[in-house]
Amino acid sequence: MLRGTCLCGSVSVEVTGPIEHQPEACHCRMCRKQSGHVLAAVNVRRDALSVGGEQHIRWYRSSDKIERGFCSECGSTLFWKPTIEDYQLTAVAMGLFDGPTGLHLSKHTFVGDKGDYYEITDGLPQSDSY
Repeated sequence: MLRGTCLCGSVSVEVTGPIEHQPEACHCRMCRKQSGHVLAAVNVRRDALSVGGEQHIRWYRSSDKIERGFCSECGSTLFWKPTIEDYQLTAVAMGLFDGPTGLHLSKHTFVGDKGDYYEITDGLPQSDSY
């Protein structure tokens, strides 16, 4: 089970089911703007995700298809999710989790949008899309 909080502790998350996917690092322009660098997140089934402090979550619709959640108190990046009604996954920012996760980045996406101030040298797969 994974647990964590935002920076101020107003929002808490708990993953109660198995993690079916390994986290990914997204380098797209919007994820970079939201997170301040790269968004590392793991997709979690919505029915396996418990969230506390929902009154502190604000959602920003960054496109016709995507919403991004953040803490209204401290500004921490929390979530990324498609607005598709039946979509069953929410991407949870890896930085929220406390303690060891046992997870490992699996790939880098949208690397064509990455900042020019860093290189990706970890040998993981890279793509220009999702």
